Amino acid sequence: MTTCPFCGSSLVFKAGFRTTRTGERVQRFLCRVCLRRFSLNSQIKSDIALKNAEMSDPAENLAECFRVNSFTSKPAFEDSPLPFSKDVAPHNTPMTGEHLYTFASHDNSSREGEELPAGEVEMSSSEGAVTSSILLQKPGTGQDKELEGKLIGFAWWLKKQGKADATIKNYVAMLRLLVKNNANLEDPESVKDVLAKANKSDGWKVLAVKAYSSFLSLMGKTWIPPKVKATRPLPFIPMEKELDDLIAGCGPRTSTLLQLLKETGMRIGEALRLAWKDIDLERRVIILNEPEKNSNPRIFRISPKLVGMLNTLPKTNERIFPTAYNVIKANFEAQRKRLARKLNNPRLQNITFHTFRHWKATMEYHKTKDILHVKELLGHKDIENTMLYIQVEKALFNEDSSEFTVKVAKTPEEIQSLLEAGFEYVCEKDDLMFFRKRK
Repeated sequence: MTTCPFCGSSLVFKAGFRTTRTGERVQRFLCRVCLRRFSLNSQIKSDIALKNAEMSDPAENLAECFRVNSFTSKPAFEDSPLPFSKDVAPHNTPMTGEHLYTFASHDNSSREGEELPAGEVEMSSSEGAVTSSILLQKPGTGQDKELEGKLIGFAWWLKKQGKADATIKNYVAMLRLLVKNNANLEDPESVKDVLAKANKSDGWKVLAVKAYSSFLSLMGKTWIPPKVKATRPLPFIPMEKELDDLIAGCGPRTSTLLQLLKETGMRIGEALRLAWKDIDLERRVIILNEPEKNSNPRIFRISPKLVGMLNTLPKTNERIFPTAYNVIKANFEAQRKRLARKLNNPRLQNITFHTFRHWKATMEYHKTKDILHVKELLGHKDIENTMLYIQVEKALFNEDSSEFTVKVAKTPEEIQSLLEAGFEYVCEKDDLMFFRKRK
C-alpha cells in the first residue's frame, strides 16, 4: 500500500505522471492529509521523514516546499540572510541555485509531461509558511546569489510584518519580473523607467509600486512612486440557473463546494479552511473564524440542501475540503469546460470561484436594499468595497414600479396570506404594511 513519505498517511491518490530524462513515466501521488505531492523513491523516503522531523526553525520552513535532485551538507546560498533547512543526506555534488526552482504552493499548475531529473523529490503544500518555492529561481534565469539572498530576506521580513503568504508570493514574483526587465532594485529611477515602458494594466503597475515600496522600506530607503491608480472592473454576474447548472453537473465534492460558495459568498480560500468543527449541521449554521484579507469573522445559515450535500462527504479529515487548491481548481475548470460544451453555453466559462461571491452580494442587495447587510455578509471592513454592488444591481435589474405587484396589508391574516403568496415586505407607514412581488 502506498503511503506518504512526509506524514505516513495512507490517504493518497494518483496525481498524474512525470517523465524522467530516460523517458520513463513515474507515477505521482497527492497526500490528502498533508497535501504534498510526491513521487515514490525508496532510497530517500526515510531521509525526507527525518528532515521534516528536524525542521523546527521558522526560517527553515522557508525551504519546506521545493524540488531538488540532489542533497548536500552545504547551504543552498551561503550569502543568504536566512538559513535553509538541514540537509538529510550527504552527496558529493554541492547544491546550487540551479537545483531549486519554482513550484508554487497555492496556484501551481500541473507540470505533466515535463522532463525532470531522474530520482527527483517533489514537495509541495497548499497552505503554509513562506516557502522557497516562491523565492528560488528556475535554472538558467541568470539571477545571482546576492539577489536571491535579498529576495529571501525580503520575503521573511514581509512574513514578520504579518503579510499573507499570497501577498508575499506576489511581491517576490513582481520584483523578479522587474529585474527580468532590466530594473535595478537599488535605483528607484530605473524601476520607474521599467514601469513607464511596460505595456501592462494599471492594476499590474499598482502591485509593482506596492512591492517595490515594501522592498525599499526593508532597505531603509524611500522614493517618490509614479502615480498609478487601478480601475476596479465590474464583475460578471451570471444567472442563477447557470450557477445551478454548473453545480448540478460537477462531481459530489466540487458541487458541494460550489453550493457552499453560492449560499455564503465566502472566498474560496475561506471555504477551503473550514473544518468540520465549524459546522453545526443540526442547526444549519457555519461559523467562519479564519477569514482572508483581514476580513471580519462571519456566521452563516445554510439550506437543508447544503446540509444534505455536506452529509454525503467523508469525514476522514479535519477539514471539509482537504484537497489542495490547485487540484480543486483544475478539476473545477475541467468540469466547467465539459458542461459549457455539453449545454452549449459558453458563458459558463466565465464563472470562477469568486463569481459566486459577486453573485451572492448582488442578489442580497437586490433583495434587501441594505448595503450594510451586504457589507456584514461579505466581511468587508471598508464599505467602499461593497458599494460596487449597488451599481451592479441597478444595471442588472433596472427596477421601476411597473415590474412589481404591490399589496397593502393591515391585519395579521392579510400579512400571512401575502407572505405565503411570495410577496416580500418593503416598508410600513400609517399602520399599513406594504409588500411587493415581481411580475
